[in-house]
Amino acid sequence: MNDELIRKHEGHVTRLTLNRPQKANALSASLVEALLNAVEYAHTDGTRLMILEGAGAHFCAGFDFTGYLEQSEGDLALRFIRIETLLQQLYHAPFETLALAHGRNFGAGADLVASCGVRVAAPGTTFRMPGLRFGVVLGTRRLVHRIGAENARDILSASRTFDADEALKMKFVTRIAAPAEWPALIAATRASCELLAPAASAALHYQTVTDTRAEDLAALAISVSTPGLKERIRLFRESNK
Repeated sequence: MNDELIRKHEGHVTRLTLNRPQKANALSASLVEALLNAVEYAHTDGTRLMILEGAGAHFCAGFDFTGYLEQSEGDLALRFIRIETLLQQLYHAPFETLALAHGRNFGAGADLVASCGVRVAAPGTTFRMPGLRFGVVLGTRRLVHRIGAENARDILSASRTFDADEALKMKFVTRIAAPAEWPALIAATRASCELLAPAASAALHYQTVTDTRAEDLAALAISVSTPGLKERIRLFRESNK
């Protein structure tokens, strides 16, 4: 079992805890694969609600750049593609998904939140999505679906940080709640998931969520396969020290 991800299944609820607190739960290649495995398995085990949360001070710091200069550009590109695959699996899951965010959330960590149907942020939580600064097009259409084109352009063009209050106002999150309130919120979400039969719930999701998976993956693949990915990442990281 991958100790980077704590996975619990109780009744119809699957609970996934990102467990790399020393790295602010940054998405290593192995953590992404563990998450993908868990989400794919949940399609078969009767899951009605999947909860994502993070151990430690932050929910998720996004792509783990540790040792990226030693990796080939092809390996880096594949890692981004696997993250996009994970985000798509969450966004189009036939069950409810609940993200519980806290601390500072960066890049693909913010995308993880945006990919879930119910998105809760603790007071003081912040988000930043800087991928376009190094030429990576990840999750843009999903973000537009959540918050609208004008808000998405404003956030992504400046790669600016926004807090929980702004996130709620533009519907990036669906609620602000302190961690002490989360157990009651989970219980209420779980109860709402039981109102429809699984097939009816999946059908409702299918009919109400725009499917742009092919276009999203193509846009990402083009962006990460453009030569110079490592150098673009290096320049971005140098400018943000």
